Amino acid sequence: MKKIQIGVFLLFILNTLVISSCSHYQSVLKSTDLEYKYAEAKKYYEEEDYYRALTLFEELITIYKGTSKAEEVYYFYSMCNYGIGDNLLASFHFSNFVQTFPHSKHAEECAFLVAYCYYLDSPGPALDQTNTLRAIDQFQLFANRYPESEKLEECNKLVDELNFKLETKTFNQAKLYYHIEDYKAATIAFKNLLNDYPSTKYKEECMYLSFKASYLYAKNSIEEKQLERYKATVKYCNSYLATYPEGENIKEAKKFLEASLEEIKKNNNSTATIQK
Repeated sequence: MKKIQIGVFLLFILNTLVISSCSHYQSVLKSTDLEYKYAEAKKYYEEEDYYRALTLFEELITIYKGTSKAEEVYYFYSMCNYGIGDNLLASFHFSNFVQTFPHSKHAEECAFLVAYCYYLDSPGPALDQTNTLRAIDQFQLFANRYPESEKLEECNKLVDELNFKLETKTFNQAKLYYHIEDYKAATIAFKNLLNDYPSTKYKEECMYLSFKASYLYAKNSIEEKQLERYKATVKYCNSYLATYPEGENIKEAKKFLEASLEEIKKNNNSTATIQK
């Protein structure tokens, strides 16, 4: 019985606090004292009550526009959008802040957050990578603008992470072409990946699947196209063997190399016979 009474009492206290809090916030909203409203908005922000702070700063932006306080009000407004997780809107406002107040003490932080918000909204490799590319561009822009920034090391790590996501998307797409037996598209996709990301973690697997896709592309080609395509396979096999002389797929590389050379020999013999 006592536990029930204590529970009811605590619930009463909680409701009282909530009502009091709401009542106070409403009084702040209705207040015409701008200094008081600004101070309370900052207090809500510091308490991480970003939604309430956002509403107050949004009102103050218009009122303080063109004044000495405009910079701080807009900074906190942008940070509130970031605080509530509206990353794309926050990125827009951070970018606008840097353009509007390029010499602000907050300019460097906001320039970094423009990129970081895009980073936070960068999806998994299977999805559209527009925000990933935007994040990379903004991090590079930040590095160019603030070459002495303490954030540069973090920028480089985040860019590496984003680039790996792009590599993974490209690699997965190339593998998809391979699995659906579109060997021409697979060969091109693996080649593009290696050209775009020469140090990719997928390098050995790319080179391995490249010679397999190239061989199968040649094998399934019409007769007059086979010779040049088997020759391309030889190049892919030799490239793999030269790059990974101790590679785990070395036996397969040699097998496909020998098979391709045999097909080239057959083709040459056939051509010579026809010419006679």
